[in-house]
Amino acid sequence: MPILELHDVSKSFDGFQAVADASFDLVPGELHALLGENGAGKSSLMNIVAGLYRPDKGRIRVSGRDVHIDGPSTAKRLGIGMVHQHYKLVKAFNAVENILLAAGADKYRAGLAEVAKSVREHCEEMGFDVDLSRPVGALSVAEQQRVEILKVLVNGAQIIILDEPSAVLTDSEAAALLKVMRTLAAKGAAVVLITHKLGEVKAFADRVTIMRGGRTVTTADPKGSSLADLTAKIIGQAVCETRHPAKAIGTPVLHLKGITGSRADGHRTLHGVDLTLRAGELYGIAGVGGNGQPELAEILMGVNRPTGGTLEFVGAGDISRSSPAERRKLGLVCIPADRATYGLAGELSICENYIVTGVRNGRFGSWTRVNWRSGAASTNDAVSAFEVLGVRSTRQKASLLSGGNAQKLVIARELASPPRIVVAHSPSRGLDARATSEVRRRLLEARDAGAAVLLISEDLDEIMLMSDRIGVMTRGRIVQEFEAPADRQLLGKAMVHHD
Repeated sequence: MPILELHDVSKSFDGFQAVADASFDLVPGELHALLGENGAGKSSLMNIVAGLYRPDKGRIRVSGRDVHIDGPSTAKRLGIGMVHQHYKLVKAFNAVENILLAAGADKYRAGLAEVAKSVREHCEEMGFDVDLSRPVGALSVAEQQRVEILKVLVNGAQIIILDEPSAVLTDSEAAALLKVMRTLAAKGAAVVLITHKLGEVKAFADRVTIMRGGRTVTTADPKGSSLADLTAKIIGQAVCETRHPAKAIGTPVLHLKGITGSRADGHRTLHGVDLTLRAGELYGIAGVGGNGQPELAEILMGVNRPTGGTLEFVGAGDISRSSPAERRKLGLVCIPADRATYGLAGELSICENYIVTGVRNGRFGSWTRVNWRSGAASTNDAVSAFEVLGVRSTRQKASLLSGGNAQKLVIARELASPPRIVVAHSPSRGLDARATSEVRRRLLEARDAGAAVLLISEDLDEIMLMSDRIGVMTRGRIVQEFEAPADRQLLGKAMVHHD
């Protein structure tokens, strides 16, 4: 008997139909993948199950009985737990304190001891290595995700929903996580995996349900479906990408010389990075996660300053101490890995997010006298040109956009004026096949228009497909460079076997 059943569930937001007569069922002991493009309704449907949204209509059954899920606390009582793509953690609290906060214990000290014991038992059972005493803000992304999973398990969830769990993980971390989920399913839990990665579905899922345009299209056995078949069902056509080498590589634009840097906790992660970016070239940085890539991106964006070395912008000198605004004036733009934190202000409108840089440079007036008519017209043009879907009005909050469409809005804004340098950190992370293809096309267009593009990605296939030149980053430095097309085996060896 299914532990969860959804029948003809619908949900709209301000007239936009996010979920339309969708149906879904889940049985104990299975890992059930939920596939679809960005904006297909996957997360919205599962947010209804988790109690974050209330359906406009439809029927929900848990363990054979009709239920009305009117909030997260009701979902928790029904044994439903969801690990969201953007974690719901208090960064100043440690893991046990965050889990206690979610558990809602009456007495702090007794509750803390009880939760700590349960957390340690679950960590041992699943092989999780998490420092329970450190503030979660100081933990790695993978460790924070484990805290979120521990949170739902300690609360007794038997229906576990994972929203894009591998979007922020390396391939090895993702495989380890999904093996744990398979173990939980084997012990009787029911797991829903929202993902864009078809390889994960083929390797780990028992069943797959595909959504398109807010509706459920089909439920199938992924083992009996090819990747091309699944892709065609998701988007209605197969996406085929080929390499597009640079047409004309120009002169150097930026030199990084001996760049050193540290994390927020003081741990040194960059140990003398040297590289040169050239106009009309896409330089890809390959490497296993945790080798200094985020810190390098933050230094290039101007979010953090290097502890040593120089960033020499040709024609402007050393910009190591320059602010992000000063770098933007020189033509350096950024597509951050965490678009929700660094790319967009979710509570502001789509228009406000798009025109903010244009207000700063005077294109849409000034801070005290914004030309809203011109800004709205330009935003509409960008939304149309970059195919940002799910936009009913440019006045709607940016937080209502799906991940892929939010990313396209960020890219539209950053490329609004022809840049000299584009820093793109994991630009296709968590995106579906169509959105990924569109993001990559835009980066190549910027390169072919003369920009120097730096692509930082842990997706080796993406690096090999996109790059004209590849630098392998290990232990905080560029240890080897390759001209494209590069040999995959040699790249892999450089990533893991360099002293």
